[in-house]
Amino acid sequence: MSYIFFEKSVMANLDEVSRKEVLRTNRSRAYASSSILDCNTRKYHGLLVVPVPELDDENHVLLSSLDVSVIQHGAEFNLGVHRYQGGVYSPNGHKYIREFNCDKVPTTIYKVGGVVLKKEVVFEHFEDRILIRYTLEDAHSPTTLRFKPFLAFRSVRAFTHENSVASRDYHPITNGIKTCMYKGYPDLYMQFSKKNEFVFDPHWYHGLEYTKEQERGYASDEDLYVPGYFEMDIKKGESIVFSASTKKFNTREMNRLFEEEVQERSPRDNFFHCLVNAAHQFHVQENDGENYVLAGYPWFKCRARDMFIALPGLTLSIEEKEYFERVMQTAEKGLRELMAGKPLTVKIYEIDQPDVLLWAIWAMQQYGKEEGMERCTDLYGNLVIDILNYIIAGKHPNLELDSNGLLKTEGRKHAVTWMNSTVNGLPVVPRTGYIVEFNALWYNALKFAATILTAKSRENEAQGMEKMADQCKHSFISTFYNEHGYLFDYVDTHLNKDWSVRPNMIFAVALDYSPLEQHQRKSVLDICTRELLTPKGLRTLSPKSGGYNPMYVGEQTQRDFAYHQGTAWPWLGGFYMEACLRMYKRTRLSFIERQMVGYEDEMNYHCLGTIPELFDGNPPFHGRGAISFAMNVAEILRTLELLEKYSYQ
Repeated sequence: MSYIFFEKSVMANLDEVSRKEVLRTNRSRAYASSSILDCNTRKYHGLLVVPVPELDDENHVLLSSLDVSVIQHGAEFNLGVHRYQGGVYSPNGHKYIREFNCDKVPTTIYKVGGVVLKKEVVFEHFEDRILIRYTLEDAHSPTTLRFKPFLAFRSVRAFTHENSVASRDYHPITNGIKTCMYKGYPDLYMQFSKKNEFVFDPHWYHGLEYTKEQERGYASDEDLYVPGYFEMDIKKGESIVFSASTKKFNTREMNRLFEEEVQERSPRDNFFHCLVNAAHQFHVQENDGENYVLAGYPWFKCRARDMFIALPGLTLSIEEKEYFERVMQTAEKGLRELMAGKPLTVKIYEIDQPDVLLWAIWAMQQYGKEEGMERCTDLYGNLVIDILNYIIAGKHPNLELDSNGLLKTEGRKHAVTWMNSTVNGLPVVPRTGYIVEFNALWYNALKFAATILTAKSRENEAQGMEKMADQCKHSFISTFYNEHGYLFDYVDTHLNKDWSVRPNMIFAVALDYSPLEQHQRKSVLDICTRELLTPKGLRTLSPKSGGYNPMYVGEQTQRDFAYHQGTAWPWLGGFYMEACLRMYKRTRLSFIERQMVGYEDEMNYHCLGTIPELFDGNPPFHGRGAISFAMNVAEILRTLELLEKYSYQ
């Protein structure tokens, strides 16, 4: 039996399985995603969702879904599932599902009387093309398949409704048709590996309802256009491949291409392999040779902070240093453009946030630990030193080195940290002044830079960095460490101190160079354990602190207020685990292994084989937000690597 497997009794439970999602991506930000029933529950769902740079920088749903019907003796059995307004499901194809598994590719087995039909789905790696293979495994009578495509041609952030502007035109092509509903969109090519008949029978299907949008307080219904249907006979043992793409394809190559794509997929046969597959889904390679890491699916782009935090776990922890180097080559271009005051030419968002440069140094530091300081110094030594000199010189627009050796920033009117939720244009958590993780990262960066300068035989400069680090250490302790044994989350320059117990202090314990003394590190770690630790990572706020709001539910404003006020984040848990191992070494191995079990449960629950953006901070710790989040996947992978390293020490 496959690692990810659901039998008929589970698939018949609409409420349960409609919450389980599947995601397949390529390297251009395009993807296919739906529930495992193939019943779309989000406006972001679709079989072919692609970027259309001629229109904007968003993804667009071209092909929403594809219904297949089995026809025998003139009777039609529609295997599709759609939810309409009022909670009505039609058709009810889920009752024909015998099993679903997700070993190499998502595979659904349908049984209709004596007919057994297998459906397998792949998304081509380097083209915007979805491929679906249908195999008739058993049948006792002549069998016909009918395929009905549901078209949207809209942004993932919008809905489509019946209108007079949508074009009904289509053009026959080899074993299929091409069509385009609106000017500015690419043509959609729908083709099969076998000759078929296309019957032009245009209809709008009204009032399709997306439950995930309802839960989030958004508009939740739309209309989809069906231009007609394709029909063809199929014999027992025969396979037919369907392709939907923005490019025409040689139909004689479809079976070969599908098999090649399947063979390239690594199996999802255990927890680790699921995470490796998930890590690869965040890779983006542009035609100009630039490489990126997406922050998550389905709505995130490449955000600088997320990219640098996630990069080591997504690459170095699974022995893929080459992709780390390719992403850093692109990132270095953006970082140097920022420091030179030039317009940004790379597709990295929020690179001007004040802590991004510090996280970039942390990422390069992880490379040095994995691949050796000599190579790290050769590749990134100059960049690390240039970043520090840029900050020291006071050139960053919102990062100032104070006379006490600490960094300060202005965050009262604009969110400047990873806790970036806003309501009415203002940050929910207005972190400003001296921010705890900024300065923990700053101390760590100064110490790391000193080792690089020493390796370059620049001893005088190295001593200067060490002197700055010593000053930073003294000021860090006197500014952040309080009489209760934990760290203030931020201290603004007007001496207002935030007494909230938040997870950002864990970085002062987890980083390679800590500004805290041993007993202080232990105290901070103990408080994080008592007040913030959950099976799904660290809470963003202690239940004992004012404003605790652990449930990420409701309308947008309600969720914004909860986003960093008690929800749990696995990526923070990764740094917590690292801090535990630094403090207690092998004695905490079994504890951390048990923590990993809480994440393995997610492989079958939220989006199959990956980790969502965040979790409720209270039991039963439901997954929320984006269905796949890069920093979470990365830090779990990095924790698994740390477990292995400490096991052999």
